[in-house]
Amino acid sequence: MPTYNEVENLPLIVDRILAATDQVDILVVDDNSPDGTGAKADELAAVHEEINVVHREGKEGLLAAYRAGFDWALARDYSVICQMDADGSHAPEELQLLLAEIDNGADLVIGSRYVEGGEVTDWPRDRYLLSKAGNKYISLALGDEVADMTAGYRAFRREVLEGIDLDALSDKGYIFQADIAHRALKAGFDVREVPVTFTDRTLGESKLDASFAAESLSEVTKWAVVEKSELLREGAKELWRFARYELDRSRLPRWKRDLESSPELIVNMIGEGSKLARYEFNHAGVNKLPAKASRAADTLVEMFREGLKLADHEIKRSRA
Repeated sequence: MPTYNEVENLPLIVDRILAATDQVDILVVDDNSPDGTGAKADELAAVHEEINVVHREGKEGLLAAYRAGFDWALARDYSVICQMDADGSHAPEELQLLLAEIDNGADLVIGSRYVEGGEVTDWPRDRYLLSKAGNKYISLALGDEVADMTAGYRAFRREVLEGIDLDALSDKGYIFQADIAHRALKAGFDVREVPVTFTDRTLGESKLDASFAAESLSEVTKWAVVEKSELLREGAKELWRFARYELDRSRLPRWKRDLESSPELIVNMIGEGSKLARYEFNHAGVNKLPAKASRAADTLVEMFREGLKLADHEIKRSRA
């Protein structure tokens, strides 16, 4: 459980975890929080033998904190390793749902906001729509059938983390969560989702900023190009025809004026999407794998639609 300036939340979440299950130990990875979170973690560890603390020298980002936590757990004999936020957004009372699915044979279980039964409470509507559309875009771009690729509530068999090169994970935004899931799926691990309720924090300040979504989605688009997936090659010609039609119907002339006032990373995301379409169009062979072309085209059309919606959403946010 990574922490930075969570001195108010940490005792509350620890109490909830200990009350919810007696099957877990807790590791707090603190990035030298100036509000005294690290000292508070030490106080809790002195009282509860289940609590362990790793102190890092400074704030190096969430991915670095998770790497430190995973390395600590892998150096010991834990067979299942979980991750969750310290701000109360992930309910400890639902941890058993993830562990039960591990017991049922899953290798990686994701607590999902966007499968049937999943829920998000106390988020502004625009943030919810951006997150849901962004996750849909990621799944479509990478060809992964996971609804919540960026979720941070997870349970792993240790073999999954041992089989992934943690040092090779992307540090762009918070997209490493999708990177881990994607690598696990590619490696043949059994990745499942269970519905959970995500509740926005009530204490402390969010660590997210407005640019993380665009930076993350731009990175995903680059992965799709590099992997040159069969699905993209099959549907490239149909995508390009659809893209031209959609762009003609859209308000892109107005967008071109507005983009100057939008975050720079949004421009990058749209640019990468355009490169992807052109690249795959140029590399698609005539009559290649025609049996799958229709399915590929449908997926690519949906991916393009989601990209347009995300761009339009961010433009409106920047003008608000």
